[in-house]
Amino acid sequence: MLDKLKELCERYEVLEKNIQDPAFIANKAEYAKALKEMGTLTRKVNKYREYESVVQQIAEAEEIIAEETDRDMIDLATEEMAEHSSRKEELFEEIKGMMLADDTFAGKDLIVEIRAGTGGDEASLFSGDLFKIYQKFAESHNLKIEILSSSGSEVGGFKELIFSVSGGDAWDLLRFESGGHRVQRVPVTESQGRIHTSAATVAVLPEAEEVEIDLKDADLKVDTFCASGPGGQNVNKVATAIRITHLPTGLVVQCQDESSQHKNRAKALRILNARLFDIEETKRNAERSEERRSQIGSGDRNMRIRTYNFPQNRVTDHRIKSSYSLEVVLSGNLDALVADLKGWEIEEKIKNL
Repeated sequence: MLDKLKELCERYEVLEKNIQDPAFIANKAEYAKALKEMGTLTRKVNKYREYESVVQQIAEAEEIIAEETDRDMIDLATEEMAEHSSRKEELFEEIKGMMLADDTFAGKDLIVEIRAGTGGDEASLFSGDLFKIYQKFAESHNLKIEILSSSGSEVGGFKELIFSVSGGDAWDLLRFESGGHRVQRVPVTESQGRIHTSAATVAVLPEAEEVEIDLKDADLKVDTFCASGPGGQNVNKVATAIRITHLPTGLVVQCQDESSQHKNRAKALRILNARLFDIEETKRNAERSEERRSQIGSGDRNMRIRTYNFPQNRVTDHRIKSSYSLEVVLSGNLDALVADLKGWEIEEKIKNL
């Protein structure tokens, strides 16, 4: 692990040298990419440098103890060595946590897709509830949310809702949300008070940058149509809605929330880029599937990850088999849940080392 960290430090030093080269700076895309990579490495590099400094101080104290004849100097060196040794152990644990944490997409903005599953109108209402949770959670961590595409239901929920999340900690805070979410409660439309079970799926996709996805115009089929509201009624007589089909993969994205074709096209391309990037990452992860199985933030959307039980005022995360207050989660406070998931992820990775 320390050898790997040393490699990261060497990489950091290369980047430091590159960003001082005028020729490198002139390439804006590579320069921006280098700055971003340095940002993700800084904490680890600083921690490793501190670790190396403490190791050196221990070696110096040992040398004094071995060669010094003055009793006071030996006692002082012994005391300092004990302090440094304690700090060394603390730093090693901190480094271990940092190295084992999933920071694959640290610093990246996200695109989150929520889709209503089984349960009809109740599932669409639940999708809206999930979005409200993420809105409040994002606000508490100074993250910015922008709705990219939405398909409303007649009862006020969402059949589908796609939004971006931007901010330094977006990936770290929301990467565990991918998967199936289930709700158990009495729907507002239920007159006999029976508990229903409904579901929604959440996909958390890192937003791709232009240099990461080579999207060719020839691969795109772009259609325009009039925007529609819940139930299919036309809400706009001008064809501002955009549907983009990526011919090589068959992926289809459409956006109609904005009043101009240009804005809807831009948002649709962002979503398409993120989905294509996710496909490429899935291929790469399949090549190292054993490692991927140890990452609970891997984003398997076929897995049911959480149940929101209203009658028992409880939210249960099935990956870590832990329960939390429903009221707290609905208020957008996911901090304890995320912290527990991170801890569990690290434990699982240690088992697979």
